Amino acid sequence: MKFFTQLLLLTTVLISTSLFASSNATSESFYDFKFVDTNKKEIKFNEFKGKTIMIVNIATRCGYTGQLDDLEKLYQTYKAKDFIIIGFPSNDFNEQAPESNKEITDICRLKYGVTFPIFEKQVVLGDKKKPLFKWLTSQKGLEGEIAWNFTKFLINKEGKIVNRFQSNVEPMDKSLMSTIEKNL
Repeated sequence: MKFFTQLLLLTTVLISTSLFASSNATSESFYDFKFVDTNKKEIKFNEFKGKTIMIVNIATRCGYTGQLDDLEKLYQTYKAKDFIIIGFPSNDFNEQAPESNKEITDICRLKYGVTFPIFEKQVVLGDKKKPLFKWLTSQKGLEGEIAWNFTKFLINKEGKIVNRFQSNVEPMDKSLMSTIEKNL
């Protein structure tokens, strides 16, 4: 009987430890992240509390790069209502963002008129993906690897992901805009 009591106690401890560890692994908040923008300035994401945010992995040599125009239009449409777009260049898909961070920013600003924040290039795919993208791609109901450039993640004012839009969903798409409006 003593053996079973000890076994039960050990099992309880192991289960409790496992539950505690897994809850800590997923407790990271969107607002805990920080990144360096292309001007070498560290930005803490807690600065975005109370805003609706769209995270987009961008590239300069992709068939979807033209979406930068409409992303800027979307940003201009809603920025007065505490909406922000954050672009993260990524070279993960067929090396379609091979330029330096400065060159990528210059292309976005000069060719497409982008004024929303652009951060330094990030790994968004596979074992080496950065913690933000691990967090974005592991949220219940929206999990899974990013399939291509210009995947869009919409985060509400509480820092929770409310939707994920694939590359083929245009920034001015009615369903995307409707989802933004519901979260402003």
